[in-house]
Amino acid sequence: MSKLFQTLQIKSIILKNRFVVSPMCQYSSKNGFADDWHLVHLGSRAVGGAGLIFTEAAAVSPEGRITPHDLGIWSDEHILQLKRITQFIDKQGAVAGIQLAHAGRKASHSEPWKGSDLILPEEENGWKRVAPSAISFKEGSLLPEELTISEIAAIIGDFKNATLRTLEAGFKVLEIHAAHGYLIHQFLSPLSNKRKDDYGGSFENRIRFLIEILAAVKLVWPHDLPIFVRISAIDWANGGWDIEESIKLAAILKIEGVDLIDCSSAGLVEYQKIDVKPLYQVPFAEAIKKAANIMTGAVGLITTSKEAENILENNQADLIFIAREFLRDPNLALRAAHELQETVKWPLQYERAKFR
Repeated sequence: MSKLFQTLQIKSIILKNRFVVSPMCQYSSKNGFADDWHLVHLGSRAVGGAGLIFTEAAAVSPEGRITPHDLGIWSDEHILQLKRITQFIDKQGAVAGIQLAHAGRKASHSEPWKGSDLILPEEENGWKRVAPSAISFKEGSLLPEELTISEIAAIIGDFKNATLRTLEAGFKVLEIHAAHGYLIHQFLSPLSNKRKDDYGGSFENRIRFLIEILAAVKLVWPHDLPIFVRISAIDWANGGWDIEESIKLAAILKIEGVDLIDCSSAGLVEYQKIDVKPLYQVPFAEAIKKAANIMTGAVGLITTSKEAENILENNQADLIFIAREFLRDPNLALRAAHELQETVKWPLQYERAKFR
């Protein structure tokens, strides 16, 4: 059997294959609510055979949204629609995961199709943007406000409360979003964190916010359900967060109870210089997996079943996170099974259309 279609047990959860639908913002919510778009978008990937399906980043507070149309989980009222989605995913034999996030200084922007560089001022349907330090993502743009100690504590509480709602909504995997230049990543990197208190300066201080969020999450998340953390393994900018720090962090996160590191990169600064090419982020997953002795997920321009299979065969990662290719083909996992000559269960409604 191909590695892609081998099961993987993480704590009490058994994934039927190694395909993961990566979190992908849809910018289609009103007041944080999931709707029919999210049900069909996520549900169709479950029908299409993926083993683990993540929602887009779900904001833990209204201020944590990237745009006014981000998914949210800051209110108990959000639970019902999310539960509808998790129940459908579960019926397809897949596992539902959620990514909890706070955008920090990248909050209060317009949707990409309206120009994602556009910051929405508070008087124009926007809200206050916060960060570890008063440094903007883009030179010359409005500065975010530096978080106070009490505000940091409140955000940690927001993650804890969102975790309770995550459980109530039926999700079985929880991922903390510490990548792509959003708030937790802003604390991690010395390029965006110039604080002089216990949350800035040294490596130990810069990771403190993430470690405290993780501790709060663990207080209410069942011990037998997985916790993932998505990181940007490097900033692709001089003086920024690097792979050595990522490995060091991953080893600490493993001790603290994290099951898998979802290995992406970049997103912190406008002047990043990324060497984009097929599989360009896979070496990060491999380095972290081997040096920190923790499970990892590979992501980034993985587009074919052969590429995914080779990553697993070469022990470079444990799961394959795919985003854009799943947008292009919701049945990617079923197609890969055909290409790799694997026999998998199709939905009964689609049996007559199976690849032969």
